[in-house]
Amino acid sequence: MNKLQLINQSIDYIIQHLNESLTLEKVAAHFHFSHYHFGRLFKEQTGETVYAFIKRLKLEQSAIDLKLEVDQRVTDIGLKYGYSSSNYSSVFKQNYATSPSTYKQFVTAPQASNPFIAAKLEKFSSYEYYQEKIEIELLPDQLVYYERFIGNYAELKQHWLCFLKEHRGKIHGKTLLQEKFYSDPVSADVDRCICDLCFSVDQMQDSTTTIKGGTYAIYAFEGNIEDIFNVLQGIFRIWLPQSNYRMRERFAINQYLYIDSNNEFVSMKLCIPIEKQS
Repeated sequence: MNKLQLINQSIDYIIQHLNESLTLEKVAAHFHFSHYHFGRLFKEQTGETVYAFIKRLKLEQSAIDLKLEVDQRVTDIGLKYGYSSSNYSSVFKQNYATSPSTYKQFVTAPQASNPFIAAKLEKFSSYEYYQEKIEIELLPDQLVYYERFIGNYAELKQHWLCFLKEHRGKIHGKTLLQEKFYSDPVSADVDRCICDLCFSVDQMQDSTTTIKGGTYAIYAFEGNIEDIFNVLQGIFRIWLPQSNYRMRERFAINQYLYIDSNNEFVSMKLCIPIEKQS
């Protein structure tokens, strides 16, 4: 395992265990490294210490939960990520310049500013609209080659162009191009959003991983790239909280069926891993 693979796997481990007590020592031990050596490698590859990375992701995930878990009390969401009631409010205000309660009202509102297009106000459709469009499907496990991108989602187009150019010899007509994204650009540090650029492969090789199959809510989208934000936020703000489902993973998938990069037009499936509410 090379350095990059190690750090990518450690990031996956951290994301999967965010509601647990995570430390540098615990993560390093999981991968059988000394905490000193692992901590140095992690900062070298990501630009952040393990502590800062965990702290940031816990807070960002709590902000996502404020959007999705509308029936949960704010204090309970904070507790899930290791914060006391007063400490959660204080830390949240330092990062988002508002209280968790006020933020919750903002992220569940039927409209919002677009972080990628200045002065554009996005208005979301009704629950009934999304319910009519969304299909619930069972998807199989999928083996993919991936490269992890950590940065501003606004830069994804350029990274995709470079990614496709680099791997053009491995991509053919039946290859499925996908994005596996972990960050909500509304709540994340916009310059540190996490996304995997992927294409389907038939066998294991370096830098391959398996995207877990299971039950997914799937929205078929066809339109301009700039409108994807509106649809995804509508699904997460309006449909998911009112449905009988919740997310079962801390990622979602964009599957590209057709791309016209010159006109910034795509046909794709937006796939959210879900499970029935208990």
